[in-house]
Amino acid sequence: MSFGESKVYFDGSHYIAIPHTTKPKRKRPKPVEEEITIIQETEDSTLTENVDVPSFVTDNGENFSTDNQNEDTESNTTSKTDAADTSESELKPTAIVKKTTKKELFNELYMKYINLSKRERKREIIQEMLPFFKKEEHCNLYVTLNIERKQRNLICRRTRMCRKANLANFNYFCTFTYNDKLHSETGFKKSLKTCFRNLCYRKGWKYMGVWERAPKTNRLHFHGLFSIPDISILELNTVKDYDTISHKMQESNQSEYFNTRFGRSDFKYIDADERRLGSALAYLMKYIEKTGEKIVYSKGLPQFFMSDILDKDIVCTIGQEDKKLLLFDDFTCIDEGCIVGSVSPEVIQQLRKCN
Repeated sequence: MSFGESKVYFDGSHYIAIPHTTKPKRKRPKPVEEEITIIQETEDSTLTENVDVPSFVTDNGENFSTDNQNEDTESNTTSKTDAADTSESELKPTAIVKKTTKKELFNELYMKYINLSKRERKREIIQEMLPFFKKEEHCNLYVTLNIERKQRNLICRRTRMCRKANLANFNYFCTFTYNDKLHSETGFKKSLKTCFRNLCYRKGWKYMGVWERAPKTNRLHFHGLFSIPDISILELNTVKDYDTISHKMQESNQSEYFNTRFGRSDFKYIDADERRLGSALAYLMKYIEKTGEKIVYSKGLPQFFMSDILDKDIVCTIGQEDKKLLLFDDFTCIDEGCIVGSVSPEVIQQLRKCN
């Protein structure tokens, strides 16, 4: 018995197949989010200046107003009272009404307290969302379920990133640092992404990475894994400089093309025997876990390739309910009944891909 149209991915050490199923998709109903109103108070610091009533001074030093002195006294009292009332009214906080949903509020608070520990983060979110629930138990349950949703989504993002990276044949880990003399931060991100897009379309590059800010200098830079077919077009130069973090001299491979257009660049070659790909992936995962940053992908980075699986190529079944197939390292790739060859990067290139 063979398994046709199976989805195959590489987990870093073995090929694993997910057999095709004919179970029809069921459209899950999306729950309607209840709309809530948030009132934020902000103080207006604008003050009105007290205006004195004009008076005239005689040669004897006596003050006389244009009207009699009683009216002057009454007018001064009235003006001071009005000024006091005006200043008090302007010092009162003004309310900003914001309409949102509980889910959007939770996501906002989750990002606000993402640097706290899990226990402190949960406590702070419950404290701020408590006014929108009738009972504390309901609020606690809602926050707990949504934190589990966030953790589940994070696991899915990590799994997707690893599967894409293991099939992409990345050969460089690159860092591009923002230079404020050449760009603004917005211009730097836009120009660098445009450059990457052009290189992917014209030169066959592929990449995945994340934006990050330095912890001390807060300077923006981009870390990424790159598949560069021909590195000679960049003309890398070995540069020695001082590393302010490790306080040592270091050597880095920099590209004049990127240095003159964007800022400092650093290209590190990934050798499969040295297992640098795993450490580079762990470095990128740190930012999607701690800062909530999103991974930026180029086009053409699939998670799976399609192949028919023969019984002789299956080692055993694995996974929940034994739904996955562990394959031998030299299993035969078959596309729509035609044998393509034993699995290899060249053979995988010829097979259909999917996500």
